[in-house]
Amino acid sequence: MDGDFVIGGVFLIHNKEKTVTYNYTTKPESQMCIRSLNPRNLRFSRAMIFATEEINNSTELLPGIRLGYQIHDTCASVIVAANVAFQLLNGQDTVFYENRSCSQSGVVLAVVGDSTSTTSISLSRIIGSFNVPLVSYYATCACLSDKQQFPTFFRTIPSDQFQADALAKLVKHFGWTWIGAVRSDSDYGNFGMVSFLAAAQREGICVEYSEAFFRTDSQSKIQKVADVIRRSSAMVVLAFATSEDMSVLIDELNQEPTPPRQWIGSEGWINDPYLMSFSYFAGAIGVAIQKSVIPGLRDFLMDLSPAQVAASSVLTEFWEDAFNCTPTKNASPKKKECDGTEDIKLLKNPYTETSQLRATNMVYKAVYAIAHAIHNAVCQETNFTAQCDRNIKLESKQVLTELKKVNFTQNGYPVSFDANGDPVAFYELVNWQKSESGVIELVTVGYYDASLPTGQEFHISRNITWVEGGAQVPVSVCSKSCPPGTRKVLQKGKPICCYDCIPCPEGQVANRTDSPDCFPCPSELWPNAQRDACFPKPVEFLSYDEVLAIILAAFSVSGACLAIITAAIFFHHRTTPIVRANNSELSFLLLFSLTLCFLCSLTFIGAPSDWSCMLRHTAFGITFVLCISCVLGNTVVVLMAFKATLPGSNVMKWFGPPQQRMTVVLFTFIQVLICTVWLLLSPPFPMKNLSTYKEKIILECALGSAVGFWAVLGYIGLLAVFCFVLAVLARKLPDNFNEAKLITFSMLIFCAVWLTFIPAYVSSPGKFTVAVEIFAILASSFGLILCIFAPKCFIILFQPEKNSKKHLMTQK
Repeated sequence: MDGDFVIGGVFLIHNKEKTVTYNYTTKPESQMCIRSLNPRNLRFSRAMIFATEEINNSTELLPGIRLGYQIHDTCASVIVAANVAFQLLNGQDTVFYENRSCSQSGVVLAVVGDSTSTTSISLSRIIGSFNVPLVSYYATCACLSDKQQFPTFFRTIPSDQFQADALAKLVKHFGWTWIGAVRSDSDYGNFGMVSFLAAAQREGICVEYSEAFFRTDSQSKIQKVADVIRRSSAMVVLAFATSEDMSVLIDELNQEPTPPRQWIGSEGWINDPYLMSFSYFAGAIGVAIQKSVIPGLRDFLMDLSPAQVAASSVLTEFWEDAFNCTPTKNASPKKKECDGTEDIKLLKNPYTETSQLRATNMVYKAVYAIAHAIHNAVCQETNFTAQCDRNIKLESKQVLTELKKVNFTQNGYPVSFDANGDPVAFYELVNWQKSESGVIELVTVGYYDASLPTGQEFHISRNITWVEGGAQVPVSVCSKSCPPGTRKVLQKGKPICCYDCIPCPEGQVANRTDSPDCFPCPSELWPNAQRDACFPKPVEFLSYDEVLAIILAAFSVSGACLAIITAAIFFHHRTTPIVRANNSELSFLLLFSLTLCFLCSLTFIGAPSDWSCMLRHTAFGITFVLCISCVLGNTVVVLMAFKATLPGSNVMKWFGPPQQRMTVVLFTFIQVLICTVWLLLSPPFPMKNLSTYKEKIILECALGSAVGFWAVLGYIGLLAVFCFVLAVLARKLPDNFNEAKLITFSMLIFCAVWLTFIPAYVSSPGKFTVAVEIFAILASSFGLILCIFAPKCFIILFQPEKNSKKHLMTQK
């Protein structure tokens, strides 16, 4: 249609071009389309005519100006698209379909189109060189946003970059980490899949396979893609393809039984009514262009008179395909002539499907965007009215400049372009749901709005029906999620979504699902059995609640009572010869020290504290030195008593009771001095032992100074050895009641106990270290009291006839 200003329209009205043979001897035929009408794209082209006529009838937009248009068919061919581009630029007549041509006037100022990214790339490269803007309604390739390559390209449909992000977030939202992917082997599919794979990688999604195909591929190639889908382990398949390509693939998948798959669709095919007739795709989910309403468009599409149809080869072909008759009088033998009863309003096909206008609205907005750009270039606003100059010499470069600035709303839908020529991305999330009648319907279940803040773009508003009508979200993972307490270990040679779940090592936890690593608990905490949380370690010490501690305490008290009873027996029989003959003063002091030795073991039981730690070691050291000093004094007395019986000996005057007391005090004072220095410089203190056991805490007394501890033990050992040596020397002396032999045997037990104590003490873990020390104290104490005092008490109590001076004097 002619007009004051002409805009171009490029549509994929036919799906195939006529094959041309190049023999290089004759001029090749012009490129033409063959009979393969696409009713949906025919609706797009008719929508452009509707929008143009609506603008021409408007009193606000371009008043007094008449827009003309040229509409061309690319036949889904790059070669034809390039031919169309030159026709739009030079104004030549176009070969439209089977040598039928449409008239045009002059070079166009802007072009609406095309349906595919591949042909749009070709068109934009050619007409862009002449500053002619191209406003696409369906070319979504992210590559077209590159303004260095395509400075004159605009579109009313969002870029595939936004679509890829939306699809990746959709997959991630439902927990699918293992999916298959197929794509159209075109710029739309290839560039779209590249964007999706990058977005999927950011979201942690793995793709088992990515297959490309095109509707013109061989049957074996299509079959190969279908077989990959059938054999795959991925339950979910994402298809970044056009509806024309998907129809070829679905035909192949229907050839033999195929495992059910959850399909995710790009906007290129997800809202195609033809594909909805296949039950195999039931439950499919994907993103689609926003549904819209264009008042008056349906009436315009339905308003086709027989004369109007007969005048257009394209409409004639559409009519013949729809009603299987020809509106022309010279009907072919294969088709009958239409009788006039055909009613297009009753026709069910993509041309008449206007319940969900999506891409059609993109065409509508593209025409209005160009009209607004022309309006801003040729019209001036005066007194709230627009004055337009129809005679102005308008160039496409001016329209290009104004297109970058357009910002308006048409039928409630905003139209504007960013610096890349892209609109604000808004998608509806759609789901193929079976109605009660069994027909698959396209249901909007949510939306994706790229203008919202990060993390808030995606929203689901209603229930979704999944594959095979299921209500539960299907599972599609390479490996099941690793529960808390385990970590992920990647399987060799496989994607990151394929992994094994390895239990956390000892002392480490993983408190979340799919943890990549395990983390050690703090030093005072330890994992539970599931290794998914840290809990305080149990604290261990020799407590009075334990059987071992009760037994040791019982022996300790029993030993102290035994010492006290022995002292009572000796005190009651203090005037008897057996008590007086064995230095009763040292005997009572020895029994007192033994009582303290038994009782000091009680300080080792219970939770360590500052005072108990200092008391247990010092009390033990001092009382045992006091005890050994008494035994040593008694041993010396036995030796010296024998020496005193020799003629001329005067040695006993040096080992009388005062000297014995001085010896005991001196030996004990040295130990007191050692303990005092130890306590002043580095005293024992309570500590939490975290190294002996990993899983529990040992409360124990640290030595403070190991030198001080071993000095105390060494001093005791030195006195014990000295005493033992003296007792051995006196063991055969003919003293009364075998005193020297008893002391020798007691010292032998004492030394044996403490010699075995040292390795046992060093090697015993935790509370058993304390138990070993208590056992050594009790064993050595019982050894002394039983070896030295038991025989005497036996005589005093059970053989009193031997406890006499006469019997004592007869002992040899």
